[in-house]
Amino acid sequence: MTGGPDKALKTGWTTGACATAAVRACLKALTGKGFPDPVDIVLPGGGTASFALAESQLGDGWAKAGVVKDAGDDPDVTHGALIVATVRLAEAGTGLVFKAGPGVGTVTKPGLPLGVGQPAINPAPRQMMAAQAAQAGLADLSIEISVPGGEAIAAKTWNPRLGIMGGISILGTTGIVVPYSCSAWIHSIQSGIDVARACGLTHVAGCVGNTSEEAVKALYGLGDQAIVDMGDFVGGMLKYLRTHPIDRVTVAGGFAKLSKLATGAMDLHSKRSQVDKAWLAARLEDLGADPSVVVQARAANTGLEILELALTHHVPLGDEVAKCCVRVCRDALGDAPVAVDVAVFDRSGGLVGRGG
Repeated sequence: MTGGPDKALKTGWTTGACATAAVRACLKALTGKGFPDPVDIVLPGGGTASFALAESQLGDGWAKAGVVKDAGDDPDVTHGALIVATVRLAEAGTGLVFKAGPGVGTVTKPGLPLGVGQPAINPAPRQMMAAQAAQAGLADLSIEISVPGGEAIAAKTWNPRLGIMGGISILGTTGIVVPYSCSAWIHSIQSGIDVARACGLTHVAGCVGNTSEEAVKALYGLGDQAIVDMGDFVGGMLKYLRTHPIDRVTVAGGFAKLSKLATGAMDLHSKRSQVDKAWLAARLEDLGADPSVVVQARAANTGLEILELALTHHVPLGDEVAKCCVRVCRDALGDAPVAVDVAVFDRSGGLVGRGG
């Protein structure tokens, strides 16, 4: 975040919008109008965006242009990446052919909106680029998108787990990146579930973070494909599973985060939900903890302090939190045919509670 709390966050542009701008610049050059700089495009939701060209080159029947992605104030791993389009005239009747250049991934697993073997250029950006081709009066083209260093960038994303190999995806439905909107994370959760379903998996685990991910993989012998990095968005995952069910889901996370889920929170981020220490102390009391332990719990500063009290005095608070989480998840899933269980871990990945 920049500019202090009173300054609005700056929006940015998706990789799809950047690729479309680069394609438009190429088409202008191929039709004898030269490379526009800056190049303007109309966004899917209305309005326009303007992009400076970082590079341009014209050859016999082909043109190449590049745009540097500006993600605004969003912490996007593709911020600053060079999105390059190489557009070639093709034989009549060929139509539009999209290709993955260096740094753009290729789909290798089913379940995504693109077929296996297709370049990871999503449908909305394809439509944006196709509209530019139609506007230029060119029906037969090869459009290759590349991103220098894209394979290293992709290693920081969900792409390898989703079976998108060799680079990043060209994404975006509106062309605009809204800082901290979390829409990309929710989309990744949904894509992870789609790929797991398409690959025939019957058990997935939604994990809060790396510690719970490694711990739940060891607990159940799950592979990477079965892990859904839900982060704080347990509600988003459960909502999607309600309409896209898998036989079994395990919700895995740390004690503090899952204690918030146990009280009904569907977003576990610290800005949007808090650990209810009074509720945890009441659960200790229900479980028969010594009154002095309950008093200490009520005065505790953190949920982890309460967990330590429970463990020291052999009170199964972790199991109680897990059982409450199961009830909350079951309510969120409604009638969906999804079995749910919960695994609660401490900071080192030790199992401190199970339910379901």
